[in-house]
Amino acid sequence: MSSSSTSEPEPSNAPPIDNNNVTEENREMVGEEEEEEGECGFCLFMKGGGCSDNFIAWEKCVEDAEKNEEDVVEKCFEVTSLLRKCMEAHSDYYEPILKAEKAAEEEVAKELEREAERKVEQEAERKAESTASSAAGASGEGAGEGSEAHGGEGSRE
Repeated sequence: MSSSSTSEPEPSNAPPIDNNNVTEENREMVGEEEEEEGECGFCLFMKGGGCSDNFIAWEKCVEDAEKNEEDVVEKCFEVTSLLRKCMEAHSDYYEPILKAEKAAEEEVAKELEREAERKVEQEAERKAESTASSAAGASGEGAGEGSEAHGGEGSRE
């Protein structure tokens, strides 16, 4: 058993021994300690406005989904929608969050657009390469491979 698992150590609840093990797991452990000591600034901000109850319901939904290994987006869609509507209704308080969210959405949209443009360019390059290789094959270099005629001899002229 131990010979097959020598490349990756088993996860442990103990803190890491060397500095090379500063991982996401360790950051999560620090985050959990932070939550035990007091709530994060974002949570305090969210609960400080008129949408405190909606935020608490959203937080609980996310926690439940994570505990049960469910899809957070799917499970918490309705609660998230209610929270967003509440935040928009109280935009005077939640404006910094709404602005940041809008900026993030715009950045994602731009990135998706750039990705779509890259795909179109790549497809155009593939078609150009395919056309070039077909033309080379039809000129006699790859008889039978690029041409539709099976005899090859005298079929072009």
